[in-house]
Amino acid sequence: MVKKMIDFTEEQLERYSRHILLADVGVEGQIRLSSARVLIIGAGGLGAPVALYLAAAGVGTIGIVDNDIVEVSNLQRQVCHFHNNIGKAKVESAREKMKAINPDITVIPLEKYLVADNIREIIRDYDFVVEGSDNFPTKFLVNDACVMESIPFSIGGILRFDGQAMTIVPGESACYRCAFRNPPPPDAVPSCSEAGVLGAIAGMLGTIQAAETLKFITGAGSLLTDTLLSFDAKNMDFHKVRLQRQDDCAICGKEPSIRTLVDYEQTTCGI
Repeated sequence: MVKKMIDFTEEQLERYSRHILLADVGVEGQIRLSSARVLIIGAGGLGAPVALYLAAAGVGTIGIVDNDIVEVSNLQRQVCHFHNNIGKAKVESAREKMKAINPDITVIPLEKYLVADNIREIIRDYDFVVEGSDNFPTKFLVNDACVMESIPFSIGGILRFDGQAMTIVPGESACYRCAFRNPPPPDAVPSCSEAGVLGAIAGMLGTIQAAETLKFITGAGSLLTDTLLSFDAKNMDFHKVRLQRQDDCAICGKEPSIRTLVDYEQTTCGI
């Protein structure tokens, strides 16, 4: 990430004053945020709160990828989309709210579907990637592409009352395949439309992913690297599972067997 000197206006100093007051962030951290480029994959349940919090935090350039339109069933949890956005491209709906929160940031809407042929070209322009899709093929595709491009990323999933998240720094920490070797068979995991999801769960998990992003950029605290954070909001239980890089991992191991990206058969998923 290339840091550039930024002269904040009086309004910006007031806007970011609560960040600047933090000893672990300060002016230097806010400069890093303003210079950072983050890509959000998915403008749905997870991507929506991530987008709003990164915009509010002053992340300078935010790309957001989604090829879907807003539907009425989205409104229960996808908080950056409003009733009057039904039928609108999700990336445009998200961009509208992000710019309304913070007109100083740059939002790049990418209304397209991520596939093996385009993902590396898209992600390599960013410092950090937030994966918030609702299907396993995309999660594995993002993992493999980010490892190949050495781009740190956060990955998460939700279903019913449950959420999971982990942060990966390629070359330093366990990747998604170290924990989950391959995508499950098609239809092995029910989708949110089949099993349901409590709307606020998306906000909880998305906010965790946003926090991981801000921590990575500013260097504050420790990340969820080599860690799978899981929570059951029904009983409000949180726990961490320690992970370890696997020498035989197909993408980040000592002798990777995955040399090219592939598009797995699409399966909807939660966690």
